[in-house]
Amino acid sequence: MPDLIITTKGGDRGETSLCNGQRVPKDHPLVELYGTVDECQAHVGMARATCPFDEVAQWLLKLEENMSYAMGSLAKCDDLPEPDTALLEEIVDKVTSEHRGPFRFVRPGDSVSGAALHVARTVARRAERVAVGLYRRGEITEAQYVYLNRLSDAIYALSLWVDGLCRERC
Repeated sequence: MPDLIITTKGGDRGETSLCNGQRVPKDHPLVELYGTVDECQAHVGMARATCPFDEVAQWLLKLEENMSYAMGSLAKCDDLPEPDTALLEEIVDKVTSEHRGPFRFVRPGDSVSGAALHVARTVARRAERVAVGLYRRGEITEAQYVYLNRLSDAIYALSLWVDGLCRERC
C-alpha cells in the first residue's frame, strides 16, 4: 500500500490538477463547481451523522457515495462514468410515497439533520448556478448538468422526510 500523501505542494502557485492531469487555476469555474459539490457532500455527511433514523441515514450514505462519483466525473476522472440521476429520482420517489400531510413551507430548523440538509440543499443550488455557464460553454456534459439540477430536489426530499419523522417521533 502506498504511503499517505497529504501535501503535494503542487498548488502553491495557485494551480491544481484535474484527474486527467490537466493543470488549471484553482479559481477555474470547474474547480469551483466540484468544490461546491464537495461542500454540499460535507453537509449531507453532517445530516447523516446527526440523523436519528437508520433508514434515512442509509439513504444519506448512498447519496454521499453517489456524490463522490459525480465529483470525480466533474474533475475529469476518465475512469468514472457520468453521473446518473437514478438514485436522486429514487430518493424523491421514496419520500413522495412516505411523506404524509399537506404541503407547508419548510422551516430549516425543525431538526438538526433537517437543518444540515437544508444547508446542503442551498449549497447544491449554488453548484447548479455555477454549472449553468459551464454547461452553456460545453465544459460539462448534459448528464453532469442534469445531475446537479436534480441534486437539490433529492436533498430537499430527504429534509422533508427527516423533519416529518422528527415531528412524529422526537
